[in-house]
Amino acid sequence: MDNQDVILEVKNLKKYFRMSRTHTVKAVDDVSFKIYRGETYGLVGESGSGKSTVGRSIIRLYDPNDGEVIFDGKTITGTLDKDHRNHLRTNMQMIFQDPMSCLNPRKKVIDIIAQGLDIFHLYSNKAEREEKVYAILEKVGLSREHATRYPHQFSGGQRQRIGIARALIIQPQLIIADECISALDVSIQAQVVNLMKDLQEELGITYLFIAHDLSMVKYISSHIGVLHYGHIVETGTKDEIFQNPVHPYTKSLLSAVLEPNPRLVRQKASVHYDPIEMGIDYSKGTLHALSATHQITATDEEFAKWSR
Repeated sequence: MDNQDVILEVKNLKKYFRMSRTHTVKAVDDVSFKIYRGETYGLVGESGSGKSTVGRSIIRLYDPNDGEVIFDGKTITGTLDKDHRNHLRTNMQMIFQDPMSCLNPRKKVIDIIAQGLDIFHLYSNKAEREEKVYAILEKVGLSREHATRYPHQFSGGQRQRIGIARALIIQPQLIIADECISALDVSIQAQVVNLMKDLQEELGITYLFIAHDLSMVKYISSHIGVLHYGHIVETGTKDEIFQNPVHPYTKSLLSAVLEPNPRLVRQKASVHYDPIEMGIDYSKGTLHALSATHQITATDEEFAKWSR
């Protein structure tokens, strides 16, 4: 793929939180990756690894401390003028983790979904506004009768569909899905992910899919980045990460994936990983390429040892 296909490029992104005069948390420290137009890039890692902070820094819910984010050929870090800000907000949307807390309980579904239309004046009259909401409701598997109800009248899966409809209604190019299925039952998770895949095929949307469930990331993603302590430790295609993991942290994550086959579970050994115990310092590592798409963060000695 050439650079024309890159819709989002993140270069050396940093986001620090100052907790006190003496203590600063480096939530995201020097993260870089690319997302190609029309694909799903999975960002995985354990809780607290910085995944959500990456997503929120890209969409500018947080202001990054350093680094550059290039979206659709435009730099969206630093101070944004009105045109760049509108371009970002109309072409990038977010689906949040908890479908209940991100929906206003006092508003009807029609007004929640139409929020983007109202802000950017994307309709000429009330009838057109309603039709756009009804059309997107049907796309996400709900009916127009649902438009006059309130969020508490829906199940968790239905509420997440409302969140997806709200993100889709202004026809964005990129959607950041931040742990958007983790609060749902397993059967509902599959429904929501299949819906997202169908919408991607139909509308050509690009996803940044943030999750800690590796089996779901494997199902939906084409490229995967593995994040730990705010650093991308390994990135590659789905097959490279799952069939040829190189970094010991990636191996430990994959060893924890549950298998439906009891025989395979008995054969599988869990891989212990402790970077302090192993003497691994991410800040000393540099990117080493195993192929054109497969890279790991390591020192020269670590790379030689792990890639044998």
